[in-house]
Amino acid sequence: MPEILDYAKPAPGEATERAHVTVIFLRMMARPARPKIVLPEGVAVTRERLDLASYRALYEEIGTPWLWWLRRVMPDAMLERHLAASTLSLHLLRVGGELAGFYELDAAHWPYINLNYFGLRQSFIGRGLGRPFLDHAVDVVFEGATALRGMTVNTCNADHPRALPNYLAAGFREYRRGDEVWDIPTRLGFTIPEHLRR
Repeated sequence: MPEILDYAKPAPGEATERAHVTVIFLRMMARPARPKIVLPEGVAVTRERLDLASYRALYEEIGTPWLWWLRRVMPDAMLERHLAASTLSLHLLRVGGELAGFYELDAAHWPYINLNYFGLRQSFIGRGLGRPFLDHAVDVVFEGATALRGMTVNTCNADHPRALPNYLAAGFREYRRGDEVWDIPTRLGFTIPEHLRR
């Protein structure tokens, strides 16, 4: 998540809960030598624009278990500008027509493209969709791209336990780790897992 905390942070003096998080930075410099992904029958990925309310609802639903909080404290005007940027693309996963998840690609730091967010709705986790959906994102980034140097993504120990193994299996390689302290506004209603408390 290449977000600037100065733009998305608690209001001065508001109550927060602290999480101590290890962030893992990964990159992929070339598309893996595998066939282009073929999604299972009834599964489709479409590039779409969502209105602000729909985006916020999806972000909150998918991200709440994993402490996705930065976008939730971004002012509406700021988030609208971000979502409207020409460098950003939003890709929605549908299973039998039902919205199952999304990923977000950001080329603001070209010649790298960052996978800002990647997630599934809770009812679709554990159904074998994560890996083909991730491979789809990789294919979209590398297909036809010229002068692209690589694809990046961050994960952390607040994320789903399978996130890092899945990124590594898809062809990403870790290049750095860093410890961060997140002061998350209490009003957001998150439960901080014990392993992130000190």
